[in-house]
Amino acid sequence: METQQKNVRLRFAACFATFACNGALALTIGALLPFVRQSYGLNYAFAGALVSLHSVGNLVSSFAGGLLPLALGRRNSILCFAACYPLSFALVLLTRNPALLLLAFFMTGLARGAASNFNNTEINMLAPGKGWALNALHACFAVGAFSAPLLVLLCTQVFGHWQLMCGLMIAFGVIEILLYARMPMPVDRVPRPEAGRRNIGFLAERDFWLTFGTLFFYLCAEQGVIGWMVTYFQDSGLMPAGYAQTMASVLWVLILAGRLTSAYLCARVDKSRLLVIMAVGMAVFFAVVLAGRTLPVITLGIAGFGFSMAGVYPTRVSMAGKLMADYPMAWSVILTTASFGSILMPSIVGAVAETMGLYMGISTIFLAVAATVGMTVATFLLGRKK
Repeated sequence: METQQKNVRLRFAACFATFACNGALALTIGALLPFVRQSYGLNYAFAGALVSLHSVGNLVSSFAGGLLPLALGRRNSILCFAACYPLSFALVLLTRNPALLLLAFFMTGLARGAASNFNNTEINMLAPGKGWALNALHACFAVGAFSAPLLVLLCTQVFGHWQLMCGLMIAFGVIEILLYARMPMPVDRVPRPEAGRRNIGFLAERDFWLTFGTLFFYLCAEQGVIGWMVTYFQDSGLMPAGYAQTMASVLWVLILAGRLTSAYLCARVDKSRLLVIMAVGMAVFFAVVLAGRTLPVITLGIAGFGFSMAGVYPTRVSMAGKLMADYPMAWSVILTTASFGSILMPSIVGAVAETMGLYMGISTIFLAVAATVGMTVATFLLGRKK
């Protein structure tokens, strides 16, 4: 029994540590892009293609991460994907070849998506239906995400070499591989799903569609704000450039605080009710951001939005624990299809901004926020009826 408890603690620790590394990976892509573009003489179109390939890699591995374990086992599968982490930054560091740079950014997405799939599944196996566990996992992601821009700032402003950040990311990638390799994994071989309904039967489950809808619209709102926030504040003249950059860090600090708070509340408050509260908070504070014209009001809006949105994703995933246990393919399908929200929304904002102005473009994000509220209310009402 003591050995079993020790293994559980080691699995939790490995998941939390690797997800912090994953958060650093996610934010380093955008933070390093200007330096990579300038050093290698890349145009904006090619730089945009690099970011798009990161998202494509994330999408591909989110789905493949649910299939590859059927052939290789869970450990070998995650190790294959995790190897893409250090290799991708080694390519960025060592090559100027455009094709290899495209491959490198695609590989960063492979590493990120696979880790997200594996860690969310592992935590659900360790603590099925426990919102505090998934909120704590995503809080670790926020720690890595918040730290990455600061590390880039340290490497570029203090030491004067963006390449040092690539070296750090290679080290983080090696650490992630070692953690996965040494992690206790009682269930390694994934049983093949039965043919027919058992394989895709989740499509007939109401919880599948509620989970998908909530995560899709949430990711639309999250990526829309994260991707366009600094540009909106700077180009609209609402705040100085330096203050706008600081707001990005403030957002992640509040996301971290929100996830820790959600982890605490999930054990004490009905999760479907908590989801509604968080989604309504997102809508209220985003409306404050849109209406704000002074720094204190806008800062309040961004802080409140980050705090409110922080727990939506992990809390909703924790509520689908039984669905994922009954249908091994369900989580891969949800993660893959919902991820289209984070790909589509930034493009929609840009297209609307190009024709109707930046304010109208940013305002379209409110539609995704409102849809998130609608999905959480539906989850709450249908849960009570059931």
